[in-house]
Amino acid sequence: MGKVILVSSGKGGTGKTMFAVNMGAMLSQEGNRVMMLDMDLGLRNMDLYLGMENRVVYNIMDVLSGVCRIKQAMIRVGGFQNLFFMAASPKRDDRDITPLHSKVLCEKLGKYFDYIIIDCPAGIGEVLDVAVAPADVAVLVTEPEVAALRDADVTERYLMERGMFNTCFVVNKVKGDLMRAGLVPDLATISSIFKGPIVGVIQDDDNIHISTNKGIPIICKKGTYIEKNFREILSRILQM
Repeated sequence: MGKVILVSSGKGGTGKTMFAVNMGAMLSQEGNRVMMLDMDLGLRNMDLYLGMENRVVYNIMDVLSGVCRIKQAMIRVGGFQNLFFMAASPKRDDRDITPLHSKVLCEKLGKYFDYIIIDCPAGIGEVLDVAVAPADVAVLVTEPEVAALRDADVTERYLMERGMFNTCFVVNKVKGDLMRAGLVPDLATISSIFKGPIVGVIQDDDNIHISTNKGIPIICKKGTYIEKNFREILSRILQM
């Protein structure tokens, strides 16, 4: 049965979709069969970050509501042998879905994929309830900014109330000079806020922004400190 990894955040703009896409790409490059589910309904971006926006016909809501079969919504990502994704609906969708829908979907996908990565909307609410239901671990992507940290704390507590205690954090967009100068919260302060551990820190780097705009995961460029850092973060997440 495939392992289900939820990627979430307390607020928008922290880089959760970027992280989800690169995690999936790296797992695939290591020989795993990976399915990525974009559950950011109405605000989909995963297709853009993968450079696959012109390939989307059916979306995940079509699958969950029975409009199409699972295989019809599966899209293989170009340049990867074993990386697939399902796009989110491009606009608000009022079709009813429940946690049971996502559990059943992941159970079916888990027969064929080693890892299922769910990218869900920022914040708390019904869609997060649906997305977390089948998850084995939750990765919360935040940044060293007071609102992002407070919202991440609220999100972790919300997940714990729903039975998800296996949580960890990735701190993105870190500017070392600001942190050393005491102008933004440091890692010790950030770590004290959460119950779950910090499994990695991602430095603010223009190359990451460029890669998402080009639709090419940053880890595809081998031998960089960014690729090495992502690999170490991924290793810690898989140990949870």
